[in-house]
Amino acid sequence: MTSSTILSYVTFIYFTGFTLYLLMMVMGKKSFGTAATFVSLAGLVAHSAAIVLRWMESYQLGIGHAPLSNLYESLIFFSWTVTLFYLVVEWRTKNRVLGAFVMPISSLALAYASFSPSVNSRIQPLVPALKSNWLIAHVITCFFSYAAFALSFALSIIYLIKLKNQGAGRAGSFLNRIPDSRVLDELNYQIVIIGFLMLTLGIITGSVWAHSAWGTYWGWDPKETWSLITWLIYASVIHARIARGWEGKRIAVLCIVGFACVIFTYFGVNYLAGLHSYAKS
Repeated sequence: MTSSTILSYVTFIYFTGFTLYLLMMVMGKKSFGTAATFVSLAGLVAHSAAIVLRWMESYQLGIGHAPLSNLYESLIFFSWTVTLFYLVVEWRTKNRVLGAFVMPISSLALAYASFSPSVNSRIQPLVPALKSNWLIAHVITCFFSYAAFALSFALSIIYLIKLKNQGAGRAGSFLNRIPDSRVLDELNYQIVIIGFLMLTLGIITGSVWAHSAWGTYWGWDPKETWSLITWLIYASVIHARIARGWEGKRIAVLCIVGFACVIFTYFGVNYLAGLHSYAKS
């Protein structure tokens, strides 16, 4: 069985996990939540095995490299980081509500990678610019920041739902299973801090990599420019929280805007001419 086949199955495992999390929220049965966690964890294990297998397959083809070099591989790694990050947060907070909002992101990213005809799943040789020891460090830091921002986006959506219906939920309503708005706000801020630090490291490692590949630390490539815009938005979130005392709805809205920029940085700029245009492959 190839890594691509395993990953296509993992797509459905993640979707099953999402369905179970949703049933837990709607029906209020803890058994669904427990099952959702185990299903998602099983999917993550299979996902991890598929990534390792793809790495081995690249060596069998004589072009061995970490599976982080094209759009297909970045999508499967993004899905993996989101799932891993979420399960860690679930373990630390002992609350499964977030799974109903996060697991669709993992499932959709993997579904797009596995089933979209526009995404090439073949293992390909590295282009010269990617033949660097900085590849793994740069991609891992960037995608862990993307995963953190995906969780922040989900928390912001949950916060706005909770805020809009504060005090309106009847007994047994799924709204009563959502943590208090202050808890959501604080958790959101903590995750933004983690994402911001990882994105900062991603930009730094990317700059060093760019200098070794093209002789310049910064070239205002579209992806570099939008990475900076994204960094500035999340920097403004942290600044507004610390210096201005912003919290709640305003922070949630800023985080949603920030994640929109993350999505454009990840997907949109791949269709613009630039040093990162190889990501279309």
